[in-house]
Amino acid sequence: MNQLKQIHAYSLRNGVDYTKFLIEKLLQIPNLPYACTLFDLIPKPSVFLYNKFIQTFSSIGHPHRCWLLYYQMCLQGCSPNHHSFTFLFPACASFLNAYPGQMLHSHFCKSGFASDVFALTALLDMYGKLGILKSARQLFDEMPVRDIPTWNSMIAGYARSGYMGAALELFDKMPIRNVISWTALISGYAQNGKYAKALEMFLRLENEKGTKPNEVTIASVLPACAQLGALDIGKRIEVYARKNGFFKNLYVSNAILEVHARCGNIEEARRVFDEIGSKRNLCSWNTMIMGLAVHGRCPDALQLYDQMLIQRTRPDDVTFVGLLLACTHGGMVAKGRQIFESMEIKFQIAPKLEHYGCLVDLLGRAGEIEEAYSLIQSMPMFPDSVIWGALLGACSFHGNVELGEVAAESLFKLEPWNPGNYVILSNIYASAGDWSGVARVRKMMKGGHIRKRAGCSYIEVGDGIHEFIVEDRSHPKSDEIYALLHAIYAIIKLHSQNEGEEELLYSSYI
Repeated sequence: MNQLKQIHAYSLRNGVDYTKFLIEKLLQIPNLPYACTLFDLIPKPSVFLYNKFIQTFSSIGHPHRCWLLYYQMCLQGCSPNHHSFTFLFPACASFLNAYPGQMLHSHFCKSGFASDVFALTALLDMYGKLGILKSARQLFDEMPVRDIPTWNSMIAGYARSGYMGAALELFDKMPIRNVISWTALISGYAQNGKYAKALEMFLRLENEKGTKPNEVTIASVLPACAQLGALDIGKRIEVYARKNGFFKNLYVSNAILEVHARCGNIEEARRVFDEIGSKRNLCSWNTMIMGLAVHGRCPDALQLYDQMLIQRTRPDDVTFVGLLLACTHGGMVAKGRQIFESMEIKFQIAPKLEHYGCLVDLLGRAGEIEEAYSLIQSMPMFPDSVIWGALLGACSFHGNVELGEVAAESLFKLEPWNPGNYVILSNIYASAGDWSGVARVRKMMKGGHIRKRAGCSYIEVGDGIHEFIVEDRSHPKSDEIYALLHAIYAIIKLHSQNEGEEELLYSSYI
């Protein structure tokens, strides 16, 4: 920086114009205030300098500055080139509405650069990020030349909006794929809650010759492993990530932490958390607190929160969900109330539905059902099915028929298709010996054609996740599986009979 100041001073003393060189270097550092001061002194900046500033402001997320620079450029009669549009379209993707991008698209078409593949790809990407997929697809179909980034932008646009079928269809049609193509699909499945598909695509990528997962791919697939409980695959991916130096990427290290924390491997999660060390961000703290809370390590979760405050990391709403869950699992009602109240008083964080849900669950489990119901009535927002479900579950556990009926009635309106709510209410009636109530619930289910759905389970075998339900025969090797189960059952039955005979002989002998 001192050297640049010396060059600037020299140019002023000797009348030599080093402005372009100085601005380029200042934008690289970056020192934007200094660069802008020099830029403002130029009577008619070149399109090159305009583009440099637009590119810089776009990369740091200041779309309005990019738009002002473009407006200034047009006013001064400086014609934009294809690079200008390539840098401006990503900036327009950050606006809350589509109007600036659509207007820029119109200017682009009139500019004579509408055949430039880089600018067209940037335009397509802008429409994809704005969720205007019809315009993006029309542009994609009309492009005379498509390179890999063009295909990747269209796939990412579909994936971002949840159209995974369309994304996969394009992916399969791609003439050449790279790691970004695979990552767009994997992250799309993961972000849309299709974790098994995300993992399936990653396993396909591993078998793809000449293409290796990068740190973005790893950070995208590990959350799927965490959600599915695929700890063995997660560990194998962790080995790959460490071997390739990806662990130093905070997104990757946080994702590894989440796999261990969610899968109950708490000691290893704590080791990873400690290894992240001073690079920890709020996500790191929240993941560790949540992992401890969910797996019953409640005092440890609260202690970690205290450590977090000592290190001056400000909590957010996710932190408090973890803390309230810790109190719920530890049965710490007073502490839970205190933490809930501290959200607004100490940190000016307004409780959301999930916080009220946690507190209702905490109070309900502790038998404070009347207080839980009063809390629901005092909420500033409309209670959802999770909150009423927590109250219904508490009423079932503690045998409160009256409030159980109130909770169930609300749930029947919110999710009439859910058979679980009818079953729980029926169980409440049955526990209280109210068989007429049980009959009414069954009649309601029959009249509404509501049937209890079979639950599904996941099992991790080798490098794959398998889903199955009771008496499921969808697996291609189901006949072999059931034959083995019957054989095991026969051995158990025989063993049980032998044990029974031995016990009978022993008792006769005594």
